[in-house]
Amino acid sequence: MTQPTDIRRDGHRPLLLDLFSCAGGAGTGYARAGFTVRGCDIADRPNYPFAYHRGDALEYLDRLITTGEIERYAFVHASPPCQHGCSLTVGTNRSQGWGRAHVDLVAPTRELLDATGLPYVIEQPNGRAEIRKDLTLCGEMFGLGVIRHRNFEAGGWTVPQPAHVPHRGRVRGYRHGQYFDGPYVAAYGNGGGKPSIPELQAAMGITWTDVREELTEAIPPAYTEHIGRAALAQLAPVSGVAA
Repeated sequence: MTQPTDIRRDGHRPLLLDLFSCAGGAGTGYARAGFTVRGCDIADRPNYPFAYHRGDALEYLDRLITTGEIERYAFVHASPPCQHGCSLTVGTNRSQGWGRAHVDLVAPTRELLDATGLPYVIEQPNGRAEIRKDLTLCGEMFGLGVIRHRNFEAGGWTVPQPAHVPHRGRVRGYRHGQYFDGPYVAAYGNGGGKPSIPELQAAMGITWTDVREELTEAIPPAYTEHIGRAALAQLAPVSGVAA
């Protein structure tokens, strides 16, 4: 695996907590923006490119709050599991009776994040997850090979919304037995003309993992680099951090 090569480690960067961190798509974007990143994920993530705690993210956050350790952090990003509210689960899977019940972690995540007193974002895909869509990002905004709309609720700060760039065509792959070509790959699942691992890596801008499950769950780093730079611009007057 190749690690990101453009991440400075100068010891003078504000600390960001990356909850439900998976393989580090979000964390890498924040690091490129100027944060030192520390993650937390319940699964073993050997490809995660930063220091991380393996365990339940909400239990870990609660402990950081209780012990006061949360005060070391300047910002929190949270990507609670989305299966409860994502459009795929709510739509196709549920209509066909597939899958299983999923726990909604958005509300308890928000409650703990509010208790930190820190600025934060909660990320979710399109669907029925109950978050404010303070920011919606799309791969075409950053010239990526995926569409991958993602919504972000900003707590304790404001984040600018860039203009949505019209899509250049379809997502490549099969839909209901018919194949469609297009400039984007489908960053989810395995069948139906889904992209190869190298195609996924190139489309998402992620090179340090070749695990399909990690790639299909990841946030493109370009998204969180945008968010991180906006956050640092607002943190700078308070913390003395160079934006």
